[in-house]
Amino acid sequence: MNIFLPYWGIALGSFIFAFGLNYFIIANGLAEGGFTGLALIIHYLTGWSVGGILITLNIPLFFIGWKMWGKTFVFKTLLGVSATSLAIDLTSSFNFQTQDLLLGALYGGVLSGVGIGLVLRSGATTGGIDIIARLIHEKTGINMGKIYFSFDLAIISLVAFFFGLEKALYTLVALYIFSQIIDRLVEGGNEARAVIIISGVNQVIANAIINELERGATILKGSGAYTGKEKNILYVVISKHQLLHLKKIIQEVDPRAFIIVSSAYEVLGEGFRPPK
Repeated sequence: MNIFLPYWGIALGSFIFAFGLNYFIIANGLAEGGFTGLALIIHYLTGWSVGGILITLNIPLFFIGWKMWGKTFVFKTLLGVSATSLAIDLTSSFNFQTQDLLLGALYGGVLSGVGIGLVLRSGATTGGIDIIARLIHEKTGINMGKIYFSFDLAIISLVAFFFGLEKALYTLVALYIFSQIIDRLVEGGNEARAVIIISGVNQVIANAIINELERGATILKGSGAYTGKEKNILYVVISKHQLLHLKKIIQEVDPRAFIIVSSAYEVLGEGFRPPK
């Protein structure tokens, strides 16, 4: 039964993505990033099927992917592109036109992001700009993030040119939400807080963390750049709900402690999600 779980994930993710795209994004004349955004622009200008356009745009890339990275890569790409394209056309009658474009951008970004996130977590890829970015990176060394950004910027510019600045700005909102949702789903949903503490009584703070928060802690050796004096640096990872309790502990033990708090999108190991 477990062997079929990825396929169910791809099917469910494709439907959620397609529903969000049709019901909110397309219904309100907005766009997305990547090849989906390009397909939507062509759809608005010609009336052609979005799913059909997506498949057509990806056909040359399937052959490039086969030659560069083998049949396994192409199979995963073909599976993801076919599932999402079919789902888009099957749900094309779903639409919710709203007078508030911000609602369309927000809900469209959330649903399409959840859908593509599920597809990616299920082992499929969505082709398009993913293949182009990977190819350019291997040939030229250009950072893939810059390639994604440049392509999305071009899509936003085309939306502004053909459909007006307002639609482009709302599309930018949808694209931002979309990317944030995907990051959370792909990188992990158990967001935590990584805390660095510099104090003269780090061992006392560490004991309180172990006893009160039931978390482990690591003491690192360091030295001040100006004074040259050796210092102990305490590093601890906690759930975001424990951050306030940790601050209270530090305040009680050493109000002058130096604290750095940063987000950790995914933590694997004891006390968090077990590594797969």
